[in-house]
Amino acid sequence: MANESELMQVRADKIEKIKEYGMHEHPERYERTHDIENCRNLEDGTANISIAGRILSKRKMGKITFIHIGDITGKIQLVIKRDDLGEEEYKKMHEILDIGDFIGATGEIFTTQAGEKSVQVYGYTFLGKSLRPLPEKFHGLVDQELIYRERHLDLIMNDESKKRFLLRSKFIKLLREYLDNHGFIEVDTPALQNTASGATAKPFIAHHNAYDMDVFLRISPELTLKKLIIGGFNNVYEVARDFRNEGIDRNHLQDFTMVEGYSAYWNYEDNMKFLREMVIYIISKLYDGNLNVQIGDKLIDFGCEWDIVSFRDLLLKDCGIDIDKFPTANELLAEIKNKGINLDDENLENLGRGNLIDALYKKVSRPSMIKPTYLIKHPLDLSPLARANDENKDITDRFQLVVNGQEIINGYSELVDAREQEARFIEQSQLKANGDEEAMSIDEEYIKAMEYGMPPISGWGLGIDRFLQFLTNSDNIRDVVLYPLMRPRD
Repeated sequence: MANESELMQVRADKIEKIKEYGMHEHPERYERTHDIENCRNLEDGTANISIAGRILSKRKMGKITFIHIGDITGKIQLVIKRDDLGEEEYKKMHEILDIGDFIGATGEIFTTQAGEKSVQVYGYTFLGKSLRPLPEKFHGLVDQELIYRERHLDLIMNDESKKRFLLRSKFIKLLREYLDNHGFIEVDTPALQNTASGATAKPFIAHHNAYDMDVFLRISPELTLKKLIIGGFNNVYEVARDFRNEGIDRNHLQDFTMVEGYSAYWNYEDNMKFLREMVIYIISKLYDGNLNVQIGDKLIDFGCEWDIVSFRDLLLKDCGIDIDKFPTANELLAEIKNKGINLDDENLENLGRGNLIDALYKKVSRPSMIKPTYLIKHPLDLSPLARANDENKDITDRFQLVVNGQEIINGYSELVDAREQEARFIEQSQLKANGDEEAMSIDEEYIKAMEYGMPPISGWGLGIDRFLQFLTNSDNIRDVVLYPLMRPRD
């Protein structure tokens, strides 16, 4: 059996044959009348159509050849008869075409006796040679590392991957559609920043040669977007690529896509109502009005009333720890150990109280939260950018949407007191100095902007990758990212 290099050489030799026949080996363009998806919807008898795609299969039966061509929208069968092409052209076609090549075809729509929509081909055009043979269609593409590394090959071979990434594009389109139709303005803000603020996460550091200084890849666009509220935007959002230099697992990536939105004069409860309507709108449009989404063996009903539970009540129920009774990280850690709870983190001694509470919640509560649930009243030290509650200054006006054990949306009433924000930044900086790598750095420019005055604000962030992982029932978040970063090949 020929190895890959030998097969590649055979295909490369066919390029010379293409030239000999007076065909261009790299045509400039091809005029199509329809794409494959639209072609499949045409009535039988529609003539003079021109389509193009990649050859996915090729089968010769005497004087008739059956070829399937495809693209991201699907595939269609071409039926090519020797009598229609002429004996010489029919012979040339079989000498030059391989599975994986691109061709254009002109002809007429009909349906076969087996019920398959097809094109009766009267002429074809060679459009591109596949020098590498595709994997065997019978086995498909199953090597997970190869799927992530060569997503283009995955899209050629696996129909489910095509559907998943078309769903992703439609999801983002519907998200923008909903926000645009409700008075939000989309903006772009810089990914290179002077400080690593806007979220509690370890940043990536890069060097800016022209300024000869270190900069950070943003961990969130939050502070920049809130500056725009100061500048007069009332409702603003950004679909942003963010970067967090943290551990990788099936639910986390270091570079990921989020959408963040901010509204002047709203509080967190306004956003909870707004975002429930937004999620229901998107789900309904994605699934033709159906709000029940099958996730593994669970049927998630987004149309039901969403539960609302406080952080303190949730942890008290799930592990018997009343976090209000343990005001310091050391006291809380001692109680966690006393309860025999293993948080699987070697860095526990360095965590601030807020991040320790978060680690506890992720261990004992989040995995069992299945139906759409708003988690509210987060501890103040877990939310350095959130507004303190008027009745209890130790908690914040914050919410998270959790579905099927995953955090989908995070939001809160924003802190607009410049002096309080400065104090919290200083506290975060002290935590960072003591070894908490996820604590924030102080952002002097943001404090200065706040001093010009801020209206009441509520903001939120939605992890697009995480939501799509949930909707598509994907085991790994990289399954919904087109080209996740991989180590270089050996």
